[in-house]
Amino acid sequence: MRTGFLFLALFGLVAPALAQTSLHGVVLSTGGDTLVGANVWLPGTYDGATSDPNGRFAFQTDTAGARMLLVTCIGYDTFRQELQLAGGLLRLELRLHENASALQEVVISAGSFEAASDRRRAVVLTPLDIALTASATADIAGAIATLPGTTRNGESGQILVRGGAAYETRTFIDGLYVQNPYNSTVPNVPARNRFSPFLFKGTQFSTGGYSAEYGQALSSALILNTEDLAPQTTTGLSLMSVGLGLAHTKRWERRSLAVSGTYTNLSPYFALVPQTIQWMDAPQSAGGELIFRQQTSEAGILKVYASFNRSWMEMQYPDPFRPQETLPLRLEADNVYTNVSYRDILNGKWILFAGGAYTFNRDQVASGFGNDQEQQSGQMRVALTRPLGEKIKVKFGTEYLQGRFNETYRDGAAGHYHTLRKERYTAGFAETDLFFSRKWVARAGLRTEYSALLGRANLAPRVSAAYVLGKNEQVAFAAGQFYQTPEYQLLRSTTDFSFEQATHYMLNYQRIRDGFTFRIEGYYKEYDHLVKTAADASQANNRGNGFARGLDVFFRDQRTFRNVDYWVSYAFLDTKRDYRDFPGAAIPVFAATHNVSVVYKQWFPKHNTAFGATFAFQSPRPYHNPNRPGFNQGRTPAYNDLSVNASYLTNLWGHFTILYVSATNIFGFKQVYGYQYGEAPDATGLFPSRTITPPAKRFLFIGLFINFGQRYRADAVTTEDI
Repeated sequence: MRTGFLFLALFGLVAPALAQTSLHGVVLSTGGDTLVGANVWLPGTYDGATSDPNGRFAFQTDTAGARMLLVTCIGYDTFRQELQLAGGLLRLELRLHENASALQEVVISAGSFEAASDRRRAVVLTPLDIALTASATADIAGAIATLPGTTRNGESGQILVRGGAAYETRTFIDGLYVQNPYNSTVPNVPARNRFSPFLFKGTQFSTGGYSAEYGQALSSALILNTEDLAPQTTTGLSLMSVGLGLAHTKRWERRSLAVSGTYTNLSPYFALVPQTIQWMDAPQSAGGELIFRQQTSEAGILKVYASFNRSWMEMQYPDPFRPQETLPLRLEADNVYTNVSYRDILNGKWILFAGGAYTFNRDQVASGFGNDQEQQSGQMRVALTRPLGEKIKVKFGTEYLQGRFNETYRDGAAGHYHTLRKERYTAGFAETDLFFSRKWVARAGLRTEYSALLGRANLAPRVSAAYVLGKNEQVAFAAGQFYQTPEYQLLRSTTDFSFEQATHYMLNYQRIRDGFTFRIEGYYKEYDHLVKTAADASQANNRGNGFARGLDVFFRDQRTFRNVDYWVSYAFLDTKRDYRDFPGAAIPVFAATHNVSVVYKQWFPKHNTAFGATFAFQSPRPYHNPNRPGFNQGRTPAYNDLSVNASYLTNLWGHFTILYVSATNIFGFKQVYGYQYGEAPDATGLFPSRTITPPAKRFLFIGLFINFGQRYRADAVTTEDI
């Protein structure tokens, strides 16, 4: 686990409010559009910043008293505003007079939940939202699971969207594909997302119909954009019930460097909280991160991110053929991920993005067998964006990925098997936004991909549009084709496959006004060319198909009650598919018809405390019971969970400190994820089984996070900070 590592970054958001004057804000056009590359500074000082692709900026100053703030942006009039700098946090919304090339008011929203400074979008999950969502324990995937369109999957911890399997949702960081976004684990032991939510300034969760920029995801894309320069120099220490961590950030005028490390060991925790798993060596991990940022020009920034992690565990694991018996199983895993990106404005018109990423992941499993699985990938991506006059904006680019899957399997009875698969994947995309009026915009895109491993290419058209109905409300539509290369594990015996394919259609209504967000979206998704497996692997084919259709509803209220923020989401799903070893069309085991989440957060200023609670309900999921006729005819009990958390802000030995506590499933609801059956009937003629449940009814977490050199001042922290 890396829970403490996630919370170390909490100081980066709250601590800047405790010293000097911290200026945070967004630069907009008079029409409400975010402006990228705007220069915001205090003349006569070195204090200032450049607005990011979401229009946001943040910087600190030791200057006090009345000072003039200047904002300049190519194509806009210079903006001036006098400020009174008296310490604490100052939030600004700066509006520049736009020329004819400014973007329009209407926004494409179908299929997309986006956390950004643009208030016209469905602003859903900021880093603090993720950290303080009670059921998530600062896990990105856990927080995303509270949004409509998702299905909770406690046995894996991964994101499942609109009837899609976990592999159909892909994660992108700064536009680059992340090969292994989750920590390594074994089946029915849930994993966490590898990355801290505080790494990111923007979170776009697309439940379908996403941009032609992104590919290789049949169902969903989680698009994460990292923070720019660190706000200030700081050092943080975390002491947790599951381990400890240390982080140091150094900020210079135009660059910043952050280095952190963490170690987790669940042995002490498991000694206090009984587990259903018999652990021989409780999960442990050690890792670190390096984050470097360099401002190369007024609008240009170079970002370097690198992380490494080693983890291991050993347990008595249920025998896959005789589930009531156990075998010793050990997992050792290593992961390295690096991401380098550069963004700048060329000739005052073109926005250039160039980046590359490398991933190495190795999982070694030892039980009655041995499996050594190594996966590597390297990716490069270049994209250019610019407006062409008043009514058109274009974006185009290309990417290349080289991957390698190397697996060795050893079994004393079955023998020795080796699989080596190499991929060279090339893609190109072009997309244009057409602003027919300030009320109507359309986006048309085309993506083409080629897989050397399959020896096949595809062409994926996509289109979306939005129309403003009235003030702060609109309707949007999206449709398109999406392709994905089958998983490497399905290519062990043959690569004679084509791309798996999905076609998306969706229509939504959205209203965002005065602290309220409401959206409702209907969708239909059709699958084709899904992989069908067979007892003889050489007979596998692409004849699988399926569909998913449903309705998603989301409501968020940040205004009615003082210091209270809550949201409610509901998803209805009707889906069937015929793929893998299914004998025919059936509801997959990871799909639930009804999903409900209620997330509540409240800040108590007098007590310096933030409280959160999350309730989740999920209707029964199917499973296959070989003791009954039919397929996937069984149903699990309904899923219920009520989780809570609290954060107390104070000073310890003169240093800003956060005490954080959380507990999942506080009422101890019995949660059943499914059933595992043996391969042969017993003496009674029935197939023996075991129930798949969480390792424990509840998970408790306590953390103490100390930020050295900073002091907490209650008047410097607002409700929006928490």
